Amino acid sequence: MEEKINLDLEDFSSEPFLDSLVKEFIEQDPAFLIGVFVALAVVIITVGECFLFSTKTKRSSVLLVGLCDSGKTLLFSRLLAGRFTNTQTSISENSANYKTKNEKGTTWTLVDLPGHESLRPQFLERFKASARAIVFVVDSAVFQKEVKDVAELLYSLLTDSVVTRNAPTLLIACNKQGTSTLLNTLRMTRSAALTSQDGSDGTAVHLGKRGKDFDFSQLPMKVEFVECSARGSKGEDEDADIEALERSLAKL
Repeated sequence: MEEKINLDLEDFSSEPFLDSLVKEFIEQDPAFLIGVFVALAVVIITVGECFLFSTKTKRSSVLLVGLCDSGKTLLFSRLLAGRFTNTQTSISENSANYKTKNEKGTTWTLVDLPGHESLRPQFLERFKASARAIVFVVDSAVFQKEVKDVAELLYSLLTDSVVTRNAPTLLIACNKQGTSTLLNTLRMTRSAALTSQDGSDGTAVHLGKRGKDFDFSQLPMKVEFVECSARGSKGEDEDADIEALERSLAKL
């Protein structure tokens, strides 16, 4: 062992400072050296945990997204206060802490984004990077009349590079019937403009798998269809039918 140490020291002979540092290190009490290594390990683990924790907390928002007058603000009120509230078209976001209905009682920031087409893009751009989940709200009463606009919005959302990269859970509060077929048609007509891009050169990516009809299972994020009614099945004075959505939010 002594020969090994002497050999190592000879290697540093050309660097007096390193030679001195190595000698001091070797002469230290073993208990002191163990303490140093333990302290370094604690620092490394702590820094790693802080990094992972900060990464998770950056994506702590649940976004309510949809067309204008789709019922997002009423749903926002129902989730937070459990009561019916008369609403009007939002020109800014509404946000508040939402506590999930599970044993952990996890808290997310619930954000209701304006649905007007002139406001929606800028607010989506502002909040999309923080999304843990996106609740895509559709008014079933006018779904057939607005189906193209609904699909266009959903299409633009699913081909956004930030959304695709972060892959937040997507909860679609509407009936699944017919939506995937229309999305496939839209993809075919816009495929030339929506080629895969990585990062700074654009915001759109190809939807689904090339050469195959679109299916939600092709997406990088978890997609769930949830039937709910913020108005309730028996009118404004009755409790809202949002239990399925609350269960989905509790699983985030």
